[in-house]
Order: sequence, then C-alpha cells, then structure tokens
Amino acid sequence: MKIAIAGGTGTVGAHIVRAGQDAGHEVLVLSRSSGVDVLTGAGLDPALRGVDAVIDVTNLTSLSAAKARDFFTTGTRHLLDAEHRAGVGHHVALSIVGIDGIDASYYAGKLAQERAVADGPVPFTIARAAQFHEFAGQLLASTPGPFALIPKAPVRPVAAREVGAHLIRVAEAGPRQRAADLVGPRDEILADLARRQLAADGIRRRVLEVRLPGTYGRGLASGALRGGPDAVKGTITFDDWLASEDHSQHA
Repeated sequence: MKIAIAGGTGTVGAHIVRAGQDAGHEVLVLSRSSGVDVLTGAGLDPALRGVDAVIDVTNLTSLSAAKARDFFTTGTRHLLDAEHRAGVGHHVALSIVGIDGIDASYYAGKLAQERAVADGPVPFTIARAAQFHEFAGQLLASTPGPFALIPKAPVRPVAAREVGAHLIRVAEAGPRQRAADLVGPRDEILADLARRQLAADGIRRRVLEVRLPGTYGRGLASGALRGGPDAVKGTITFDDWLASEDHSQHA
C-alpha cells in the first residue's frame, strides 16, 4: 500500500512512519517541508496521487474550543476533498477514547473532527486511543517553575509506538467507520505519572493535582478517558516507557 501520513513528524507520526515501512508499505509524509500544507490545502492534490490510505494525526495544542474546532475541521475538510479528487479509498483519523461527554476545550475539536470525517466523501475509520505516555511530560513542560499543576485525571496511558503500529493495522484493514479503542495496560493517575517522570529525570519539582472547572475539568476527573472494557490494551507500561529509548529521545 501507499500510505500518506498527515502529521508524520509529530509524536505519534514518526512511529507510524516506521511501522508502515517495517510492514513493507510505501510511506509518504505530508508536511510543509515537502510542500504540503493541510491547513490551506496547498500541495495536497499532487501529493495524494496514487495514495491508497491517509492517516491523519495532525495536532494542535490549545485549550480553546473555538481554535481546536477550527484547526481540526479545516484540515480535515482539505484532506477529505483532496482525497476524494485523488480517489483515495480510506481515511484514518486518530481521536481520543472517552471524549463523547466532554465537548469542551481541546476535546471539542476532536469531536468536531470526527463529525467532519463521518460526513465527508471518503470511506473512513476513526481510531481512538488513550493519552500517550508523553502527555505527562508535555504538561510538565507547559507549567515551568518549582510547582507543576497537573489536572486530576484517572487515565490508562498508552505508548505512542503502539499507537503507530495500531494505526497501520487499521489502515491495512480497510474502512470500517470505527476501530476498536486502544488503551494502555494499567490504570494510572496523571499527577502520579508526572511525579514518576520527574523522579526518573532527576528533576526536583513539586506536583500539585488540581481539579479543573467546567465540562472539561469534570470530564478529566470522571475517569472517562480510561476507555471502556472492550478496548484493546497495549503492553508497554508507563514505567517501561520511562526506561526506554522513546522517552530518552523525547526528553
């Protein structure tokens, strides 16, 4: 297969590229450096010629629902329109487990993206995954200083490496609207992950767990982001990831 990856230089995108190549596929990264801009649609038509499937893992870091909705729906519509013109047979979109009742902040953008994919002209699969192991570190980096404020959130984090391999399998299987959810092997508390990462990295900071207000905060604290009982479980624990090359490279 020829598989194009939108967001192929990001946290999970690099793992998708490797997994696709290891599986014998021809993998194309859609990026500005290669003359493709998903947000404007520039370069998409020539890039998608002969492509069998597109995996979209483009991302935006924002707590603004309006910005997230605009980013994800704009990019999705440009991708789907170009895929339709090129005859691409399968669009795979990465989303997040447990967000159906959290139509707020960043998750509002992901839900809007799912709706745009479902309403689009290309056969599709939405593949939801739990938060990546990298999520705790991203939150730590976003709150510099001696104290780290981490939202109250029971999670079941999964390795981005396993998500990458999962998305290649989803692309290979063909369109089916929804793939099985993918979660990590253990229930965790997000603040505990942050503390363990700081300890592993030899950094002295105090982690304070806070409950965020509103729909977004209630959703995080509810445990919904752990996924349901039918989810597929990965095998790489957070502590495995901390000791791995993946964490070293990300750090």
